[in-house]
Amino acid sequence: MTSPSLAISARNLTLTLGSNAAPVTILRGIDLDVQRGEVVALLGPSGSGKSSLMAVLSGLERASGGSLTVAGADFTSLDEDGLAAARRGRIGIVLQAFHLLPTMTAAENVATPMELAGMADAAPRAIAELQAVGLGHRTGHYPTQLSGGEQQRVAIARATAPRPDLIFADEPTGNLDAATGDEIVDLLLARRAETGATLLVITHDARLAARCERVLTMADGVIVSDTRGAA
Repeated sequence: MTSPSLAISARNLTLTLGSNAAPVTILRGIDLDVQRGEVVALLGPSGSGKSSLMAVLSGLERASGGSLTVAGADFTSLDEDGLAAARRGRIGIVLQAFHLLPTMTAAENVATPMELAGMADAAPRAIAELQAVGLGHRTGHYPTQLSGGEQQRVAIARATAPRPDLIFADEPTGNLDAATGDEIVDLLLARRAETGATLLVITHDARLAARCERVLTMADGVIVSDTRGAA
């Protein structure tokens, strides 16, 4: 039975993609426990399995084997529809490419996931969250009318507005200049602190990793080091 203090508990987690004739093993037996409220950086070279691990932990990809409990839900027993339902309201995701819907305003982009989760106060919560990330004056703007930093702020607002148990961020500063990236890191960590969520962030930024409580390093589909950061 998984401890209630754990946000994530994985045992011998594997992921194999491709055809039966030419399978490609991506994750090779991951064992990982993450405490609720912990801030974890995930490092490693390209192809090490970082993004695949995040996809499995966040329910965007089904594991091929092993056991996985996330925010109290048994992810390994769920099909794709079940994983989508389990993510809703529990998990927020911030991606490098923002992935905002171009035909929706900033407020609509933030409100839509909450509406899909059946939250009755989605519209006012979206406005409040955009105000919290410094975009109260941009709520009616479309993504093409926003800078890269502003679009990432909308993506953070979208991820944090439902008050999820977990926030996953995959290279959240990768498309931004250094100064804007620093602002986004400050904002992401501040919003996480205010909501008490668990945060797992993939990054190549040593400065961001140094601000995390724990640093995991991956290579060839396994975790090769697990150290405490300076935070």
